[in-house]
Amino acid sequence: MVRAEVLRHLRCPVCAGPLTTPGPGAGPSVPAAGPLRCPRGHSFDRARQGYADLTAGRAVPPGDSAEMVAARTEFLDAGHYDFISAVLARAATVMIPPTGAFVVDTGAGTGRHLAAVLDALPAAVGLAVDVAKPALRRAARSHPRASAVRGDTWARLPLADASAGLVLNVFAPRNGPEFHRVLRPDGALLVVTPAADHLGELVGPLELLRVDPAKAARVADSLAGRFELASFGAYRRRLALSRAEVRTLVGMGPSAWHADPDRLSDRLAGLPEPVVATASIRLAVYRPR
Repeated sequence: MVRAEVLRHLRCPVCAGPLTTPGPGAGPSVPAAGPLRCPRGHSFDRARQGYADLTAGRAVPPGDSAEMVAARTEFLDAGHYDFISAVLARAATVMIPPTGAFVVDTGAGTGRHLAAVLDALPAAVGLAVDVAKPALRRAARSHPRASAVRGDTWARLPLADASAGLVLNVFAPRNGPEFHRVLRPDGALLVVTPAADHLGELVGPLELLRVDPAKAARVADSLAGRFELASFGAYRRRLALSRAEVRTLVGMGPSAWHADPDRLSDRLAGLPEPVVATASIRLAVYRPR
C-alpha cells in the first residue's frame, strides 16, 4: 500500500499535480487506500499487489520478465549480493539529510537493496520505482516502510521537486536531469555499477555479456554538470556457487535475454563445483550542484 508519508511526495504523471486518496490513511504512518487522484481529476488505481501504476497509460518497456524476477529473488535471498546492500546502507546513514528521510530507489527491482537501506534508517520511508510489474509485486512487500509505483526512469518521475533525501540507483538506468530535480539540495545520489571485471570468471566460459570498460566514465559523463562526486569506492566479493546458482545468476541479468538455454547447460556442465566468481562493483556518491 502507498504510505501517507510517501503519498505526499507523489505527483500526477499527467499534470504534475499532487496526488491524494479519498479513502482512510491520511494520518502519518498509515497506509493510504483507494485510487490516487489529482485536483484535475486524473485517477490511478492500485494493483491488488499494492503498487500504483503511474505511467499514465504511456507505452513503456516491460522491464524484467517474471522468470528474471524469480531468478533475482532466489539469488538475492540466498545472500550472495548482501554485501551490496550493506555498502549502500552504510553510505545512506552518512549521506541522508537530517530532515530528509525519504529514499527513492529508481530501477528498484524487488526492493531488496531499498529494504536494507530502510533497516539502517529507522526514521525513513522509501519508494521503489520500476517498470517491471513482476518486480513491483515483490517491491511493494519488501519492507513495512516501503511503497512501490510503476514509473519509467527515462521519463519524468512521478515525484515532487526536491522531495527525496536519497536516490538509489543500483545496476539501473540513470536519468541525471530527473535525479537532480527530485533530490533535495542537501540530498545525495548513490550509484552502484558493475566494475569491468564483474563476474569475469564466468564471462568467457558461459559467453555472457561483458561490462563496458568505459562504463564508469559514461556514468560520470551522464551526471556531469548537475552533480559533483562526493566519494567513490570499489568493492569485491568472492562467490562460491553451485551450477544451479550460476544458472540463476545468469537468468536474473541482461545475459538472460541472449543466452541459449541448451548451450548454457552444456557450458555449465563443464565447470567444476563450486563455481568461483568475483562480484565486483563500484559505488559513487554524488551531491547535487
